[in-house]
Amino acid sequence: MAVAIIALIAITSTTVLLRAHPEVGHWRSTEALADYRAAHAELLATLPVAPERLDVPTDHGVVHALHWPGDGEPVLLIPGRSSGSAQWVENLPGWIGDRPLYALDPLGDAGFSTQRLPLGSADEQADAYLEVLDELAITRAHVVGHSFGGAQAAMFATRHPDRVASLALMEPVLVISPLPAATYFWAAVSTLPVPASWRDRALAEIGGTTVEEVRADSPMARMIDTASQGYSAQLPMPRTLDDEQWRALDMPVRLDLGGRQSLSGTDAADRIRALLPDATVTVWPDGTHSLPMDHHTEFDRLLPEFWDTADTP
Repeated sequence: MAVAIIALIAITSTTVLLRAHPEVGHWRSTEALADYRAAHAELLATLPVAPERLDVPTDHGVVHALHWPGDGEPVLLIPGRSSGSAQWVENLPGWIGDRPLYALDPLGDAGFSTQRLPLGSADEQADAYLEVLDELAITRAHVVGHSFGGAQAAMFATRHPDRVASLALMEPVLVISPLPAATYFWAAVSTLPVPASWRDRALAEIGGTTVEEVRADSPMARMIDTASQGYSAQLPMPRTLDDEQWRALDMPVRLDLGGRQSLSGTDAADRIRALLPDATVTVWPDGTHSLPMDHHTEFDRLLPEFWDTADTP
């Protein structure tokens, strides 16, 4: 399962950096979209309850969301790159039926959202989530983000803290510290016309996993591989937030990092502990960048407990 998230980082961490002018994300072919749709449907079929599908209008396009009903303040789930709303299928069975859940396909990235205008900055991207909450008549939400989705969640919280009941960041990239230098090297290798064995090695190095795990087949791996190759993602690069931006966050914050391999930066845990002494910071010793899947059983329990605590005055 880890390769699903590893692949998207390897491919996008270099292509996003090299993109000079923002455009509109789009599927490169109807065949790629059909393959993605099939893998997405296969993953959703494993869930105990089928979601309601929503199309939410924003200035930059229509955001597609999966919705499960529940009670209390809702949860907004923002996935990593090239995965979309189905990234959370291993976590969702533990969360469905409690709070209202909204799993989004971010604008400009693979999924079923339709981008109309370019996203010129990370701030514009964050503001699109505000429009989503407004359209859904959500006053505040518990915001959860993984990888690039974690970066978007953090940006949204700094710009609109009054709309965030709690903030859970799982292996967020760039917003705490720059990517490790080795990531750029192996990401470049993965995008070159090299033998498949070299690319598999690069993906394994980035994800802190084995070549055998990289080569393992699963609906999640097929979906994200199709997305990373078949969708032309057009997204602004997240930026590292300064100390004052982090200190200004007054909602409960949870940060979870992989101990075996992390793309959040070597000093991410220490920095957040220093800037946000009340935050819950956990480094999972055997965790990788694919943390939500690595420890989905634990997060099925820990995140609802975190949300309940955040609700307590």
